[in-house]
Amino acid sequence: MRELRLHGSRVPVGSRAFDIVETLLLAGGELVSKHELMRRVWSGLFVEENTLQFHISAVRKALGRDRNFLKTESGRGYRLTGTWTPRPPTSSARGSIGQASESPFTTNLPVPVSALIGRELELNQLCAALSHHRTITLTGPGGIGKSALAMEIGRTVFPSFHGDCMLVELASLMDANLLASAVSHALGLRLGGDEISFEAVARAIGKKQAILILDNCEHLIGAAATFADTIVRMCPAASILATSREALRIEGEYVYSVPPLEVPPQDCDKTDRAEEYGAVQLFLTRTRAGQCRIATEKSQLGKVAEVCRSLDGIPLAIEFAAARAATLGLDALAARLGDRFKLLTSGHRTALARHQTLRATLDWSYDFLTRQERRLLQRLAIFAAGFTLDAAIYVMSDTDLDDAEIIEQLSNLVAKSLVMVDGSTRWRLLETIRAYALEKAAGSGEAELGAKYHAKYFQQAFSSPKSDLHSSPGALEVDADVKELDNVRVALDWSFSVGGDEWIGIRLTAGYAPILLRLALMTECRDRATRALSSLRAMSRRDERLEMELRIALGTTLVFTMGSVEAASRRECCRGRW
Repeated sequence: MRELRLHGSRVPVGSRAFDIVETLLLAGGELVSKHELMRRVWSGLFVEENTLQFHISAVRKALGRDRNFLKTESGRGYRLTGTWTPRPPTSSARGSIGQASESPFTTNLPVPVSALIGRELELNQLCAALSHHRTITLTGPGGIGKSALAMEIGRTVFPSFHGDCMLVELASLMDANLLASAVSHALGLRLGGDEISFEAVARAIGKKQAILILDNCEHLIGAAATFADTIVRMCPAASILATSREALRIEGEYVYSVPPLEVPPQDCDKTDRAEEYGAVQLFLTRTRAGQCRIATEKSQLGKVAEVCRSLDGIPLAIEFAAARAATLGLDALAARLGDRFKLLTSGHRTALARHQTLRATLDWSYDFLTRQERRLLQRLAIFAAGFTLDAAIYVMSDTDLDDAEIIEQLSNLVAKSLVMVDGSTRWRLLETIRAYALEKAAGSGEAELGAKYHAKYFQQAFSSPKSDLHSSPGALEVDADVKELDNVRVALDWSFSVGGDEWIGIRLTAGYAPILLRLALMTECRDRATRALSSLRAMSRRDERLEMELRIALGTTLVFTMGSVEAASRRECCRGRW
């Protein structure tokens, strides 16, 4: 088994990071050039320097306080210093993928055509988890990279696993009754009889040590769960690594929600640290492979970071965007991401049909939803800043579902990786999924209903006494109110639009004005209050308290944006606002 030890303790590192250490160690302290290091570690693969830099950073992080052992000679390469003791492998089972003659064990995992980027942490965690759990399911929305990660896990553990590591691809299998036959064929089992059962497959595997990778289980989830449970019960040395958009939900299952690639925060756009994030590394690697040379100046990296954030760090979407950047250029790509489903359509010709376009990827998940789940997803898409359970229930007020049924449907959407848990009391949709659901809502007539109940919910939430301008809410209450800022903006925009409800907008403006003032959003508060007062004056119904609250909010903002009260009053009287 390959392992790295420091001061007698095992240090977890990924396979590429280990290969880097091993290559530098064999050089005996001599300098190894960047190109030579990439040639040895990624033999036969095309990788960019930023991929090497990412794994060098992972090695330094693993070395901890001994990180200075790994020396960088700028523009040339790396050397490893210190005292190291290499030890030969203790088992003849150690081999490499595709070298069956050196190993008694078998794998059908494909040789990778490109390096897996930005998944070092996940790879380490899951390789370690395989030694503690016999069933692991990687879940996540379409395009998040579940299959690529599962196969890289298999390649990483196979050389030291002392057993077979077999991939069973289920994407093209539509009949659950044929699952046992598909597994039998993938494993090369020779089973007699007219009908092949899960039990027959399990008996054929017996006590062999094996990892079975069941890829793309979501459309056969019931059969896949039954098969995995059968294998775990009848085959004591076999493990299951599954990928699915929802969990198998069997006993002993370890569910790992694959996160998006890390994207740079907003404040990273003005620095050169953007290249440290996996999403940016993937984008740059793919654009350069497509002969699109994006400069690494701060201005360009900031634009790349913006694209990656807009795409939620979803690897498949970033791959599509990188392909478009080669023809459109970076600026044109960033400007057109609002229509991402028409723009991002250039998948690999050899990819699965549902991975050819971003829309097809999401269609695959959406088509397996029930009618009620689709309706709820469309309603939830109106929330620009996530939502609470109460808010989710309220936007479904006009449906025939009771609270318990809505909670059940929401749980299903979470389980199917279409809604993300955001803390202990909130949920959200990734922006790409939200854009898709909004498009579906517009086509089904749910958009207007969702917007109406969304606005009514926040109008009621902020029309309570706590919103008084002179109140002093606690820190937790303020934080909860601030989280709804983008939701309130969406609600106000709808309220004052054609087809909206101005009365809802007027009351919501008055209710949320104190939060805008606390956030020092003076210009926005002024404009919102002015718009609400204008609508209120045009109405036959009058509400003196509302008008007073709006005028107080407007007056407060004018003091900050125009100077003294007297000067502000004179200017606004001239403009006819008072």
